[in-house]
Parts: sequence; C-alpha cells; structure tokens
Amino acid sequence: MTQALPKIVTFDEFIALYPDSSGVRYELHNGEIVQMAQPTGRHERIKGFLAAELTLEFRRLNLPYFIPNQVIVKPPERESGYFPDVLILNDTALVNEPLWEKSSAVTQGTSIPLIIEVVSTNWRDDYYLKLADYVGRSPSRRVEMGIPEYWIVDYAALGARKFIGNPKQPTISVYQLIDGEYQVSQFRGSDKIISPAFPEFKLTAEQVFNAG
Repeated sequence: MTQALPKIVTFDEFIALYPDSSGVRYELHNGEIVQMAQPTGRHERIKGFLAAELTLEFRRLNLPYFIPNQVIVKPPERESGYFPDVLILNDTALVNEPLWEKSSAVTQGTSIPLIIEVVSTNWRDDYYLKLADYVGRSPSRRVEMGIPEYWIVDYAALGARKFIGNPKQPTISVYQLIDGEYQVSQFRGSDKIISPAFPEFKLTAEQVFNAG
C-alpha cells in the first residue's frame, strides 16, 4: 500500500524536495507526498516487457518517440506529479512543454501518445486518481490532460469488480480519447490488444501477463 506523508506541498516544492538517490519512489497526490510501495518482480518484468515491445514498434514505424526513465506527469491546475510505469513521449512536442527543461515534467496530453500503469497494491491510484487526471473522471465529464491513450494492466486482477468485471480476472483496460470523450476496451486471455496509437501491435493480453 502507499503511505501518505501529511505535509501539503506545491508541485514546485515537491520538485525541490524530491530525493535523487534515496532508492525510494515518491509521487505527489493532490499536495501530499506519497511514498510508493516497492514493486514486485512480476510487476517489473511486465513493465520492462511492454517498454521493450513498444520501443520496437515505434522504431519500426520511424516515429519521433522515446520512453524516459524519470519524467513526471503533472496534470494542469493540480498539485500532483506522477511517475508512470511506461510513458511514451513525442519528442517533437516537448518544445511546447513549459516545465520540460527545468523539471523534466510534462503537462500536455499532446506530448504523450501513450501512458501505461501496471497495477500493484495501490490499484485505487490507477483506477481512480490517475484515470481521472490522465483522461477525465467519466465519459460525460470534461477531459483533464487529454492523453489520447491510457492502459491499465491489471495482471493480478486487483481492481474492483466495477472496473474489471465479475468474476475478476486479469485484464488490460485501454482508454481511448474519441471526440473529446473516453471509451474503454478490455482485453483478457487470448484477446489481441487493440491500440489506437499502434494499430499493428500484435501482442495478446496473455502474452503480456505471461511475461511476468
């Protein structure tokens, strides 16, 4: 589980306070510095597998994309900062990012073709908090960052039944921005993952889960 420290800070204070080499990961959630739980080995294998497969795909397509190691995603007008499990950036769009050079932070959905969170014990952050900030609180409400595509990879079926169904089973949820609203498609077992950002991507949900 994540452990929140009580002091309320701004995003700029968080950047100044963030330890460089402590070995502990932190995020800023609505002004609270949150210590993130150490991920499991399976979590890291799935994360690494997806990063490698997606890198091969955008290089094959000769797209100006890269996957950074320590870039913060900051929703506009919110004192929050997240370190996604897999973040694909469009290098050509970073010239329009006001915090990029100073803080290695991005604030605009146009800079992010795809963002992925691999679910662990802090599943509520991925399904509630980050879903709201990355793509919008519901299909009928306004978009927050306007990120065109967000995956939630729930390999251990930890999410609530309202998110992954009943009975619960390992699920990849792909949220896509369409005409200003978000629609979700879900993939399980031998389902081929359909990615709007990478329509020729050939992985199945099972292949991703088995990577861990």
